[in-house]
Amino acid sequence: MHEFAILVTILGVFLLGAMSPGPSFIVVSRIAIARSRADGLMAAVGMGIGGFLFACIAVAGLTAILLQVEWLSMLLRLAGGAYLVWIGVGIWRAAPQTIAIADAPADQPGTRWKSLLRGLFVQISNPKTAIFYASMFAALLPSPTPTWMLLALPPLLFINEFVWYAIVALGFSSRAPRVVYLRSKTWIDRVAGAVVGALGIKLMADSVRTIG
Repeated sequence: MHEFAILVTILGVFLLGAMSPGPSFIVVSRIAIARSRADGLMAAVGMGIGGFLFACIAVAGLTAILLQVEWLSMLLRLAGGAYLVWIGVGIWRAAPQTIAIADAPADQPGTRWKSLLRGLFVQISNPKTAIFYASMFAALLPSPTPTWMLLALPPLLFINEFVWYAIVALGFSSRAPRVVYLRSKTWIDRVAGAVVGALGIKLMADSVRTIG
């Protein structure tokens, strides 16, 4: 297969992976609705940075260490699962609180940096994503892999992740989704918190099961 076609295939596979529902989607959409469009886009930047970091790790071959050192892999999965549970509990507890929808996001630059960090931490909290990156690279990259392709993949995967989550942020920061959210905020947040928390618990449970 032509090298450019391989690159396009890899980007397509990772785009489909990003589009699958999960905690990242929930967090970005909720930030975009509850805070502002700018906050949602900054969360998308955080997701892109997370993808960039995972791609760099995969290119460097460091994820092979996680596959070989089981206790380190398990420890990272437990930490990632605990972080997701913490986020889920926070969303659930804040569900009854009323919020003021930001109409002028430029007046709140501090929240935008918090949104970026939240997106980044959610993205990197799941070590399974790192394993996915490494597995896809191993399966799809040609051998030997051209240096230009190894250098191009991290920034391209940043764009991949950012573009998808920017679309999510733009869609959910529109007026109609916000109106729906405000009408049913308590239950929407409780469902979102429960889903994120459940995903974290599942990640930790899967890690514990690998011991036995």
